[in-house]
Amino acid sequence: MISEIIRNRRAVFPAQYNNQPIRKEEISAILEAANWAPTHKRTEPWRFKVFHGTSQVALGKFLAETYKHTTENFSEFTYKKFMDNPVKAGCVIAICMQRDPSESLPEWEEIAATAMAVQNMWLTAHEMGIGAYWSSPGLRKYFDQFIQHEEGECCLGFFYLGKYDGKLPEGTRKSNIAEKTVWI
Repeated sequence: MISEIIRNRRAVFPAQYNNQPIRKEEISAILEAANWAPTHKRTEPWRFKVFHGTSQVALGKFLAETYKHTTENFSEFTYKKFMDNPVKAGCVIAICMQRDPSESLPEWEEIAATAMAVQNMWLTAHEMGIGAYWSSPGLRKYFDQFIQHEEGECCLGFFYLGKYDGKLPEGTRKSNIAEKTVWI
C-alpha cells in the first residue's frame, strides 16, 4: 500500500550500503518512476546523469578535488568522504533541472517538479529494497565543470543508491499534521 511505503521510506546513507550491486534494470525502473512525476505545462524539467560502475570513481575524485580547491576550512575527513561515498554506493544519479527556455512558469515550479520526480524515485527504490539518499552539497554548483550541461540546466544534488542489510529505524515526526494544518 502506498501510504505504508511513504511512512516507511528512510534516508539510507552510503555508510550503510553493502557491496551488493544494483542492476541497470533496477536503475531504469527507478528512473521510469521519476518520469511520471507531476509537471506543470508538461515541461518535464528533470534530467539525470547516472554514474554506475567505474564512472563512480571519477565522480568521487571530482567531488573531493573540487572540495579541496574551493573550501576555506579543509578537512581530510570531508575530503575522504567526498572521495569514498560515490564508490560505496551501488549507483549515484546527479539530479538536474532543465529550465523551460521560454520561462513559461516560475523556476520554483520546475524545481518542485524535479523534487517530485526524486520522491517517485525514492519511493520506488524503497519498495525494491534499495536504500537512497539525496545529497545537495555546495559543490553541486561546480558540476557543470565535470559533466556538460545544456543551456539552462543546473544540478540540484546527487541521489545515492545502495542495497543494505537489516531493518531501517522507525520513523518519527516532531509534530502531528493537525499542528501544521488550518481548516478554513
